[in-house]
Amino acid sequence: MGKTLGIDTSNYTTSVALYDEQSGEIIMEKKLLPVKQGEVGLRQSDAVFAHVNQLSELFDNLFLENRHEITAIGVSTKPRNVDGSYMPCFMVGNMAANILASVSGVQKHEFSHQEGHVVAALYSLNRLDLLKREFYAFHVSGGTTELLSVTPHDEKNMDIKLIARSLDLKAGQAVDRVGAILGLPFPSGPRLEQLALLCEEKIVAKPSMKNLDCCLSGVENQCKKLKESGAEGSYIARFCIENIKSAIDSMTQGILNLYGEKPIVYAGGVMSNSIIKEFISKKYNGLFAEPVYSSDNAAGIALLASIKHNEN
Repeated sequence: MGKTLGIDTSNYTTSVALYDEQSGEIIMEKKLLPVKQGEVGLRQSDAVFAHVNQLSELFDNLFLENRHEITAIGVSTKPRNVDGSYMPCFMVGNMAANILASVSGVQKHEFSHQEGHVVAALYSLNRLDLLKREFYAFHVSGGTTELLSVTPHDEKNMDIKLIARSLDLKAGQAVDRVGAILGLPFPSGPRLEQLALLCEEKIVAKPSMKNLDCCLSGVENQCKKLKESGAEGSYIARFCIENIKSAIDSMTQGILNLYGEKPIVYAGGVMSNSIIKEFISKKYNGLFAEPVYSSDNAAGIALLASIKHNEN
């Protein structure tokens, strides 16, 4: 047994991780991509440039006290494991993985960013047993708001089927755009949550749904109107989060009604929000990853590399 390396260069975070196959411990280094004040994201060219600048620093930190033999390398090469899924930022991690594999002679394994999120959540929850049974998973972040059905697969670790999604704005985009309206730095999730917790008014949210799919662009528009009307920042922040929570609630209830009871895993940066987590956990006994394993990370990729390596 040795250690497997995971690399993830998403549109928001540079991340590398080592999974110790003997102890089960994960050591991780990650760093947000720099975004200028007032902006709510990065162009892919800027994201690629930032990953190139940050990746070597993270490797230095990761291997400072962990210079052990690597048995396998895992890397995320695309957002989702479907045809046509592509983002240039993942090319940076893939290039690094190719170089490391060529120099070391260690086998490289490719996965999707989404697979990494799901497995990192399972690791955080100590529920890797779910890789051998069917379950539902939410992947809710800046680039994705999706409800998935996950089943075991003989030739790969899991078969992920899209059940429902946001038809327009993603939950993380809504959070960041409302954060920008309120003058919060990007990414706005933690600050928006802190502000929302100051609101003591009861807010009744009515999600815009089309069957199991949700529409979130209206949240941004309504928050703009609230700001223009002089509403308190805490109320606007809470209004945004309550509407996202209500959409997740409707999607969860919908899949249970249509497809029956199964474990439900919630992953992605937005799912680390305490307001959403407390409500969904109580109502559905939902399984929420720890925040460090819910936001973008390479932990799940390192673990997937170990699983794939030991299958060979």
